[in-house]
Amino acid sequence: MEVIVICLVALMASGLTLFSGFGLGTLLLPAFLLFFPAEIAVGLTAIVHLLNNFFKLAVLGKHANLRIVLRFGAPAVVAAIGGASLLFLLAEAPPVLRYELLGREHAITSVDFLLGLLIFGFALVELIPSLTKLQIDQKYLPMGGVLSGFFGGLSGHQGALRSAFLLHAGLTKEAFIGTGVAIACLIDITRIISYANHLALSALQENLALVSAATASAFVGVFVGSRLVKKVTMRTIQLIVAALLFVVAIGIGSGLFT
Repeated sequence: MEVIVICLVALMASGLTLFSGFGLGTLLLPAFLLFFPAEIAVGLTAIVHLLNNFFKLAVLGKHANLRIVLRFGAPAVVAAIGGASLLFLLAEAPPVLRYELLGREHAITSVDFLLGLLIFGFALVELIPSLTKLQIDQKYLPMGGVLSGFFGGLSGHQGALRSAFLLHAGLTKEAFIGTGVAIACLIDITRIISYANHLALSALQENLALVSAATASAFVGVFVGSRLVKKVTMRTIQLIVAALLFVVAIGIGSGLFT
């Protein structure tokens, strides 16, 4: 069951990112959380996210602005280590609340609650026009790197923050995409290395087939999505995805999905 659910989400999410601006990890993480503990779900999502970004980097990496990649990416890498460390610190904490619903016991952990809040926040961003158009002066790029890297390390939610800070960097559309993908790869590599210090290698080995299938599904989603780009409006996709994320955020944050 987990293979079907996760692959379908990977396929749809990777296609939706072409329209909505949501990162693949934003939608794929909740699918993994349905079947794995939060710290393992984040780690497996990070691997699929990195491989998908490598695919994009191969296509658009040549347009990346190396100066901005370094200025934004260097602090992001350092902050990603801190975010990853906090993830596993919170994962070791006992549940903050236990309750019973319809004969089943549910537990709300610190990680689940925090991830629920993050996903809820990013859903709000997609619904508020003033936030979707948020632009920040490029002199704050290093600060943006810290914020994007930290939340990237903690939960993988880095894309919205990164885009907000890069919009005023004077980049062309191709350079904007290429630079963002290059930075995302740096953060993904850093957090995966950090996760490896906490997760047993067996966690990846046992789910290698699942990760491979999800990655392949993501590639297919990108291909299919590119064929439909002229038939769907961005605002429609944003509203659909935001609504789904609200449901997922409530489910994770309340412990219903754990």
